[in-house]
Amino acid sequence: MRYKLIGHSGLRVSELCLGTMTFGDEWGWGASPKESRRIFEAFAAAGGNFIDTADLYTNGTSEKLVGEMVAGDRERFVLATKYTNSNPGTDPNAAGNHRKNMRQSLEASLRRMKVDYVDIYWLHAWDFTTPVEEIMRAFDDMVRAGKVLYIGVSDTPAWIVSRANTLSELRGWSRFIALQVEYSLVERTSERELLPMARALGLDITAWSPLGSGLLTGKYTRSNGSGSERRLDKAAFKEINDDNYSIAREVDRVANEIGCFPAQVALNWVRQQARVIPIIGARTAKQVQQNLASLAFRLNAEQMERLNKISQIELGFPHDFLNSEVPRGFLYGGMADKIDF
Repeated sequence: MRYKLIGHSGLRVSELCLGTMTFGDEWGWGASPKESRRIFEAFAAAGGNFIDTADLYTNGTSEKLVGEMVAGDRERFVLATKYTNSNPGTDPNAAGNHRKNMRQSLEASLRRMKVDYVDIYWLHAWDFTTPVEEIMRAFDDMVRAGKVLYIGVSDTPAWIVSRANTLSELRGWSRFIALQVEYSLVERTSERELLPMARALGLDITAWSPLGSGLLTGKYTRSNGSGSERRLDKAAFKEINDDNYSIAREVDRVANEIGCFPAQVALNWVRQQARVIPIIGARTAKQVQQNLASLAFRLNAEQMERLNKISQIELGFPHDFLNSEVPRGFLYGGMADKIDF
Protein backbone atom coordinates (compact mmCIF):
# COMPACT_ATOMS: atom_id res chain seq x y z
CA MET A 1 0.00 0.00 0.00
CA ARG A 2 1.18 3.48 -0.88
CA TYR A 3 -0.17 6.73 0.53
CA LYS A 4 -1.34 10.01 -0.98
CA LEU A 5 -1.61 13.56 0.30
CA ILE A 6 -5.31 14.33 -0.01
CA GLY A 7 -6.26 17.70 -1.45
CA HIS A 8 -4.62 20.87 -0.15
CA SER A 9 -3.55 19.18 3.07
CA GLY A 10 -0.72 17.20 4.60
CA LEU A 11 -3.08 14.34 5.49
CA ARG A 12 -1.76 10.98 4.25
CA VAL A 13 -4.35 8.43 3.16
CA SER A 14 -3.97 4.97 1.65
CA GLU A 15 -4.35 4.64 -2.12
CA LEU A 16 -7.47 2.55 -1.57
CA CYS A 17 -10.27 3.56 0.76
CA LEU A 18 -12.43 0.99 2.57
CA GLY A 19 -16.14 1.67 2.16
CA THR A 20 -18.25 0.30 4.98
CA MET A 21 -21.82 0.58 3.68
CA THR A 22 -21.88 -3.23 3.88
CA PHE A 23 -20.99 -3.31 7.60
CA GLY A 24 -24.11 -4.71 9.23
CA ASP A 25 -26.99 -6.74 7.84
CA GLU A 26 -29.91 -4.47 8.77
CA TRP A 27 -30.59 -3.75 5.11
CA GLY A 28 -30.77 -7.42 4.22
CA TRP A 29 -27.62 -7.72 2.13
CA GLY A 30 -24.61 -6.61 4.18
CA ALA A 31 -21.94 -8.43 6.16
CA SER A 32 -22.42 -9.73 9.68
CA PRO A 33 -20.43 -8.01 12.45
CA LYS A 34 -18.01 -10.96 12.49
CA GLU A 35 -17.43 -10.85 8.72
CA SER A 36 -17.20 -7.04 8.81
CA ARG A 37 -14.32 -7.34 11.26
CA ARG A 38 -12.56 -9.80 8.95
CA ILE A 39 -12.94 -7.31 6.09
CA PHE A 40 -11.58 -4.49 8.22
CA GLU A 41 -8.64 -6.54 9.48
CA ALA A 42 -7.66 -7.63 5.96
CA PHE A 43 -7.67 -4.01 4.82
CA ALA A 44 -5.67 -2.83 7.84
CA ALA A 45 -3.16 -5.68 7.47
CA ALA A 46 -2.49 -4.54 3.90
CA GLY A 47 -1.63 -1.05 5.17
CA GLY A 48 -5.00 0.57 4.55
CA ASN A 49 -5.75 3.50 6.85
CA PHE A 50 -8.60 5.33 5.05
CA ILE A 51 -12.07 4.28 6.29
CA ASP A 52 -15.33 5.67 4.84
CA THR A 53 -18.71 5.39 6.53
CA ALA A 54 -21.89 7.46 6.98
CA ASP A 55 -24.53 8.01 9.62
CA LEU A 56 -27.22 6.45 7.39
CA TYR A 57 -25.34 3.24 6.53
CA THR A 58 -27.18 0.19 7.91
CA ASN A 59 -29.18 2.52 10.15
CA GLY A 60 -26.10 3.55 12.16
CA THR A 61 -24.67 0.06 12.62
CA SER A 62 -21.82 0.73 10.19
CA GLU A 63 -20.56 3.64 12.32
CA LYS A 64 -20.95 1.59 15.51
CA LEU A 65 -18.93 -1.31 14.09
CA VAL A 66 -16.26 0.96 12.62
CA GLY A 67 -15.87 2.68 15.99
CA GLU A 68 -15.37 -0.67 17.70
CA MET A 69 -12.79 -1.73 15.11
CA VAL A 70 -10.63 1.41 15.31
CA ALA A 71 -10.88 1.70 19.09
CA GLY A 72 -7.63 -0.10 19.76
CA ASP A 73 -5.57 2.14 17.46
CA ARG A 74 -7.72 5.21 16.74
CA GLU A 75 -4.86 7.54 15.77
CA ARG A 76 -3.63 5.23 13.01
CA PHE A 77 -6.81 5.52 10.96
CA VAL A 78 -8.19 8.34 8.84
CA LEU A 79 -11.84 8.07 9.81
CA ALA A 80 -14.40 9.70 7.51
CA THR A 81 -18.15 9.87 7.92
CA LYS A 82 -21.01 11.83 6.36
CA TYR A 83 -24.18 13.70 7.19
CA THR A 84 -27.28 14.87 5.29
CA ASN A 85 -29.62 11.90 4.93
CA SER A 86 -32.20 10.39 7.24
CA ASN A 87 -34.70 7.58 7.03
CA PRO A 88 -38.27 8.80 6.42
CA GLY A 89 -39.92 10.05 9.60
CA THR A 90 -41.82 13.00 11.06
CA ASP A 91 -39.02 15.54 11.70
CA PRO A 92 -38.38 17.87 8.73
CA ASN A 93 -35.00 18.85 10.19
CA ALA A 94 -33.74 15.28 10.56
CA ALA A 95 -32.25 15.52 7.05
CA GLY A 96 -30.65 18.21 4.90
CA ASN A 97 -27.44 20.21 4.71
CA HIS A 98 -28.40 22.91 7.23
CA ARG A 99 -26.47 23.81 10.38
CA LYS A 100 -28.94 22.14 12.76
CA ASN A 101 -28.73 18.77 11.02
CA MET A 102 -24.96 19.04 10.65
CA ARG A 103 -24.49 19.58 14.36
CA GLN A 104 -26.95 16.96 15.57
CA SER A 105 -25.69 14.41 13.01
CA LEU A 106 -22.05 14.94 13.97
CA GLU A 107 -22.78 14.59 17.67
CA ALA A 108 -24.73 11.37 17.01
CA SER A 109 -21.91 9.97 14.85
CA LEU A 110 -19.30 10.71 17.52
CA ARG A 111 -21.44 8.93 20.12
CA ARG A 112 -22.01 5.87 17.93
CA MET A 113 -18.31 5.55 17.08
CA LYS A 114 -17.20 6.52 20.62
CA VAL A 115 -14.58 8.93 19.28
CA ASP A 116 -13.78 12.57 20.05
CA TYR A 117 -13.35 13.67 16.44
CA VAL A 118 -13.51 12.54 12.82
CA ASP A 119 -10.68 13.14 10.38
CA ILE A 120 -12.91 13.98 7.39
CA TYR A 121 -16.55 15.02 7.61
CA TRP A 122 -18.44 14.80 4.33
CA LEU A 123 -21.56 16.56 3.16
CA HIS A 124 -23.29 13.47 1.76
CA ALA A 125 -25.54 14.96 -0.92
CA TRP A 126 -26.70 18.43 -1.95
CA ASP A 127 -30.21 19.37 -0.78
CA PHE A 128 -30.73 22.45 -3.03
CA THR A 129 -32.21 24.43 -0.13
CA THR A 130 -29.44 25.42 2.30
CA PRO A 131 -27.31 28.52 1.50
CA VAL A 132 -23.67 27.76 0.76
CA GLU A 133 -22.60 30.37 3.32
CA GLU A 134 -24.49 28.61 6.12
CA ILE A 135 -22.92 25.25 5.32
CA MET A 136 -19.33 26.43 5.01
CA ARG A 137 -19.45 28.57 8.16
CA ALA A 138 -21.02 25.68 10.08
CA PHE A 139 -18.28 23.33 8.83
CA ASP A 140 -15.67 25.86 9.92
CA ASP A 141 -17.23 26.01 13.38
CA MET A 142 -16.98 22.22 13.66
CA VAL A 143 -13.30 22.37 12.67
CA ARG A 144 -12.56 25.15 15.14
CA ALA A 145 -14.31 23.16 17.86
CA GLY A 146 -11.86 20.28 17.21
CA LYS A 147 -14.57 17.78 16.35
CA VAL A 148 -13.63 17.67 12.64
CA LEU A 149 -10.16 17.96 11.13
CA TYR A 150 -11.01 18.26 7.41
CA ILE A 151 -14.15 18.54 5.32
CA GLY A 152 -15.28 17.00 2.04
CA VAL A 153 -18.29 17.06 -0.27
CA SER A 154 -20.12 14.25 -2.04
CA ASP A 155 -22.75 14.03 -4.77
CA THR A 156 -22.97 17.78 -5.39
CA PRO A 157 -22.93 19.82 -8.63
CA ALA A 158 -19.56 21.24 -9.66
CA TRP A 159 -20.67 24.88 -9.67
CA ILE A 160 -21.79 24.61 -6.04
CA VAL A 161 -18.52 23.01 -4.91
CA SER A 162 -16.43 25.63 -6.69
CA ARG A 163 -18.54 28.46 -5.23
CA ALA A 164 -18.27 26.99 -1.73
CA ASN A 165 -14.48 26.68 -1.81
CA THR A 166 -13.98 30.10 -3.39
CA LEU A 167 -16.22 31.70 -0.77
CA SER A 168 -14.40 29.89 2.05
CA GLU A 169 -10.99 30.90 0.70
CA LEU A 170 -12.03 34.56 0.62
CA ARG A 171 -13.51 34.47 4.14
CA GLY A 172 -10.80 32.38 5.78
CA TRP A 173 -13.02 29.38 6.47
CA SER A 174 -12.14 25.70 6.13
CA ARG A 175 -12.32 24.46 2.54
CA PHE A 176 -13.25 21.10 1.09
CA ILE A 177 -10.16 18.97 0.53
CA ALA A 178 -11.88 16.18 -1.39
CA LEU A 179 -14.82 15.35 -3.62
CA GLN A 180 -16.71 12.03 -3.61
CA VAL A 181 -18.48 10.93 -6.80
CA GLU A 182 -19.62 7.81 -8.60
CA TYR A 183 -16.87 6.93 -11.07
CA SER A 184 -16.05 3.79 -13.06
CA LEU A 185 -15.57 2.54 -16.59
CA VAL A 186 -19.36 2.44 -16.97
CA GLU A 187 -19.98 5.81 -15.27
CA ARG A 188 -17.63 8.49 -16.59
CA THR A 189 -20.00 11.48 -16.77
CA SER A 190 -18.16 13.11 -13.85
CA GLU A 191 -15.43 13.85 -16.42
CA ARG A 192 -17.63 16.59 -17.91
CA GLU A 193 -17.48 19.05 -15.02
CA LEU A 194 -16.79 17.47 -11.62
CA LEU A 195 -13.35 15.94 -12.20
CA PRO A 196 -11.88 18.94 -14.09
CA MET A 197 -13.25 21.24 -11.38
CA ALA A 198 -11.75 19.11 -8.61
CA ARG A 199 -8.33 18.99 -10.23
CA ALA A 200 -8.34 22.73 -10.92
CA LEU A 201 -9.16 23.46 -7.26
CA GLY A 202 -6.72 20.90 -5.87
CA LEU A 203 -9.38 18.50 -4.57
CA ASP A 204 -8.70 14.79 -4.54
CA ILE A 205 -11.49 12.46 -5.64
CA THR A 206 -12.80 9.38 -3.87
CA ALA A 207 -14.73 7.19 -6.29
CA TRP A 208 -17.69 5.17 -5.12
CA SER A 209 -18.97 2.16 -7.06
CA PRO A 210 -15.69 1.76 -9.02
CA LEU A 211 -16.90 -1.69 -10.12
CA GLY A 212 -20.10 -0.37 -11.68
CA SER A 213 -22.44 -1.93 -9.10
CA GLY A 214 -20.82 -5.31 -9.79
CA LEU A 215 -21.07 -5.23 -13.58
CA LEU A 216 -17.27 -5.04 -13.93
CA THR A 217 -16.55 -8.00 -11.67
CA GLY A 218 -17.27 -10.61 -14.34
CA LYS A 219 -20.25 -11.80 -12.32
CA TYR A 220 -22.65 -11.07 -15.16
CA THR A 221 -20.35 -11.71 -18.14
CA ARG A 222 -18.34 -14.81 -17.31
CA SER A 223 -19.22 -18.39 -16.51
CA ASN A 224 -18.07 -19.42 -13.05
CA GLY A 225 -14.34 -20.05 -13.12
CA SER A 226 -14.06 -20.63 -16.86
CA GLY A 227 -13.72 -17.09 -18.17
CA SER A 228 -15.66 -18.12 -21.25
CA GLU A 229 -17.89 -15.53 -22.85
CA ARG A 230 -21.65 -15.73 -22.47
CA ARG A 231 -24.38 -13.27 -23.26
CA LEU A 232 -25.78 -11.43 -20.26
CA ASP A 233 -29.38 -11.92 -19.27
CA LYS A 234 -30.36 -8.25 -19.16
CA ALA A 235 -33.05 -8.97 -16.59
CA ALA A 236 -30.27 -9.87 -14.16
CA PHE A 237 -28.81 -6.38 -14.19
CA LYS A 238 -31.16 -3.47 -14.71
CA GLU A 239 -28.39 -0.97 -15.51
CA ILE A 240 -27.08 -2.94 -18.48
CA ASN A 241 -27.09 -1.65 -22.00
CA ASP A 242 -25.11 -2.67 -25.07
CA ASP A 243 -22.37 -0.09 -24.41
CA ASN A 244 -21.87 -1.17 -20.81
CA TYR A 245 -21.88 -4.81 -21.81
CA SER A 246 -19.13 -4.11 -24.36
CA ILE A 247 -17.08 -2.34 -21.69
CA ALA A 248 -17.50 -5.25 -19.28
CA ARG A 249 -16.40 -7.74 -21.93
CA GLU A 250 -13.27 -5.67 -22.69
CA VAL A 251 -12.46 -5.70 -18.96
CA ASP A 252 -12.82 -9.49 -19.07
CA ARG A 253 -10.42 -9.72 -22.03
CA VAL A 254 -7.78 -7.60 -20.30
CA ALA A 255 -8.16 -9.69 -17.15
CA ASN A 256 -7.69 -12.90 -19.14
CA GLU A 257 -4.50 -11.49 -20.72
CA ILE A 258 -3.06 -10.54 -17.35
CA GLY A 259 -4.32 -13.58 -15.49
CA CYS A 260 -6.28 -11.68 -12.85
CA PHE A 261 -9.88 -10.98 -11.86
CA PRO A 262 -11.94 -8.45 -13.87
CA ALA A 263 -12.61 -6.45 -10.69
CA GLN A 264 -8.87 -5.89 -10.31
CA VAL A 265 -8.66 -4.49 -13.84
CA ALA A 266 -11.62 -2.18 -13.25
CA LEU A 267 -10.17 -0.96 -9.94
CA ASN A 268 -6.78 -0.29 -11.47
CA TRP A 269 -8.29 1.74 -14.29
CA VAL A 270 -9.83 4.02 -11.64
CA ARG A 271 -6.72 3.96 -9.43
CA GLN A 272 -4.52 5.04 -12.35
CA GLN A 273 -6.56 8.19 -13.00
CA ALA A 274 -5.01 11.41 -11.71
CA ARG A 275 -5.93 12.23 -8.10
CA VAL A 276 -8.55 9.48 -7.77
CA ILE A 277 -8.83 7.07 -4.81
CA PRO A 278 -11.22 4.11 -5.33
CA ILE A 279 -13.54 3.19 -2.48
CA ILE A 280 -13.63 -0.58 -2.23
CA GLY A 281 -16.61 -2.26 -0.62
CA ALA A 282 -17.09 -5.93 0.15
CA ARG A 283 -19.47 -8.36 1.77
CA THR A 284 -16.77 -10.95 2.51
CA ALA A 285 -13.11 -10.93 3.50
CA LYS A 286 -12.35 -12.90 0.33
CA GLN A 287 -13.75 -10.10 -1.83
CA VAL A 288 -11.70 -7.41 -0.12
CA GLN A 289 -8.55 -9.53 -0.40
CA GLN A 290 -9.15 -9.90 -4.15
CA ASN A 291 -9.60 -6.13 -4.42
CA LEU A 292 -6.41 -5.50 -2.46
CA ALA A 293 -4.52 -7.78 -4.86
CA SER A 294 -5.02 -5.11 -7.55
CA LEU A 295 -2.16 -3.24 -5.86
CA ALA A 296 0.28 -5.89 -7.10
CA PHE A 297 0.20 -4.65 -10.71
CA ARG A 298 -0.65 -1.75 -12.99
CA LEU A 299 -2.31 -1.67 -16.37
CA ASN A 300 0.08 -0.81 -19.20
CA ALA A 301 -0.46 2.07 -21.62
CA GLU A 302 -1.98 -0.14 -24.31
CA GLN A 303 -4.49 -1.67 -21.88
CA MET A 304 -5.43 1.74 -20.50
CA GLU A 305 -5.97 3.06 -24.02
CA ARG A 306 -8.25 0.15 -24.95
CA LEU A 307 -10.35 0.68 -21.84
CA ASN A 308 -10.40 4.45 -22.33
CA LYS A 309 -11.53 4.09 -25.92
CA ILE A 310 -14.35 1.62 -25.38
CA SER A 311 -15.75 3.56 -22.41
CA GLN A 312 -15.30 7.07 -23.81
CA ILE A 313 -18.29 9.38 -23.37
CA GLU A 314 -19.45 12.48 -25.18
CA LEU A 315 -18.54 15.46 -23.05
CA GLY A 316 -21.34 17.55 -24.53
CA PHE A 317 -21.50 21.31 -24.91
CA PRO A 318 -19.32 23.33 -24.59
CA HIS A 319 -16.50 20.78 -24.35
CA ASP A 320 -17.05 18.87 -27.60
CA PHE A 321 -17.73 22.13 -29.43
CA LEU A 322 -14.54 23.78 -28.17
CA ASN A 323 -12.49 20.67 -29.02
CA SER A 324 -13.77 20.54 -32.61
CA GLU A 325 -11.60 21.64 -35.52
CA VAL A 326 -13.00 25.07 -36.38
CA PRO A 327 -13.17 26.53 -32.84
CA ARG A 328 -9.69 25.17 -32.06
CA GLY A 329 -8.41 26.82 -35.21
CA PHE A 330 -9.66 30.20 -34.01
CA LEU A 331 -8.80 29.69 -30.33
CA TYR A 332 -5.14 28.98 -31.03
CA GLY A 333 -4.71 30.96 -34.23
CA GLY A 334 -4.08 27.81 -36.23
CA MET A 335 -1.10 26.94 -34.00
CA ALA A 336 -2.64 24.22 -31.83
CA ASP A 337 -0.33 21.56 -33.25
CA LYS A 338 2.70 23.61 -32.18
CA ILE A 339 1.59 24.27 -28.60
CA ASP A 340 2.48 21.92 -25.72
CA PHE A 341 -0.71 21.67 -23.69
